[in-house]
Amino acid sequence: MVEVHRIAGGNVNCYIVSDHDKAILVDTGRKKYRKKVLEKCREFHVCLIMLTHGHMDHCQNAAYLADALQIPIAMNGKDRNLIPDNKKQPLSAKSLLGKVVLAVSLRSFEKDCLESFEPTVCLKDGDSLIQYGIDAKVVGLPGHTNGSIGLEIAPDKLIVGDALMNMFYPTVSMLYTDEQQMLSSAKHIDQLGEKIIYFGHGKPKQTHKISFYRQSSTNFPASL
Repeated sequence: MVEVHRIAGGNVNCYIVSDHDKAILVDTGRKKYRKKVLEKCREFHVCLIMLTHGHMDHCQNAAYLADALQIPIAMNGKDRNLIPDNKKQPLSAKSLLGKVVLAVSLRSFEKDCLESFEPTVCLKDGDSLIQYGIDAKVVGLPGHTNGSIGLEIAPDKLIVGDALMNMFYPTVSMLYTDEQQMLSSAKHIDQLGEKIIYFGHGKPKQTHKISFYRQSSTNFPASL
């Protein structure tokens, strides 16, 4: 049975997805929590780091953990340009809270350091991770970034990175590179049916086929 183990580091989550003697690490968190993440990884046979997207808070420990565990890093190729500079894909926000989160994120992009790394596995929508011992499928969820991806774990689990957020309440991503893609990705998640959603920010939540859209002319998403 595939299990998902949450590692909380501040307001950012990493996840170890395990099945018997094999495991993968989804996202790596911030530098401040690298030893905590590494210690948890050593409880499993982690053989791959999968990044849901290229933002600092999700991949700051990628180089460190890949070296410590001697394992490859996987991500979608459309986010490779974020490795040297997180500002390469400009972000926007609509809500007041989103604008606050955006301001904090942009300050981080300016002052925090991301150790360079080379992803050697390129993931795209529909890819299986069975070769790494995990019966799970990559789900393309662009919008927050161009290359945002998630992981669908049969029968009822879904890691979404920042395609959805649960920082104060569950909602679509408060920040986006492409709003329409972000909304389409939220709709796609909705169409996958009832799942336990594992967010990049916030505690996991069980969904019940909840619509992500207001029934209004604006068609802007409501909270879940």
